[in-house]
Amino acid sequence: QVKLVESGGGLVQPGGSLRLSCAASGIFFNIYAMAWYRQAPGKPRDLVASITSGGITNHVDSVKGRFTISRDNAKNTVYLQMNSLKPEDTAVYYCNAQLGATSTWGQGTQVTVSS
Repeated sequence: QVKLVESGGGLVQPGGSLRLSCAASGIFFNIYAMAWYRQAPGKPRDLVASITSGGITNHVDSVKGRFTISRDNAKNTVYLQMNSLKPEDTAVYYCNAQLGATSTWGQGTQVTVSS
């Protein structure tokens, strides 16, 4: 059974940093495209960053230069390094694994940026 478990969220002051982790099990991780999404209260779930099985990354404009997605295939884990955090980054962050039409979500981790 496919399972994604996020960790690393929390409360941080503006300008601070957090690193989110998503550990995958039950899949051949190497062949999956992975992504991070976020959902703020009352808003839709939006893509933040993605990384292909080959390591090609994409970051949405609002996080470019501040966030970095990476993956460690040996650890079946994808990361999201978040620097220079802003209050508008506050959301629940979700990990996603995609292979063809199959999409799997984690349970989410809360990130709150506030002074």
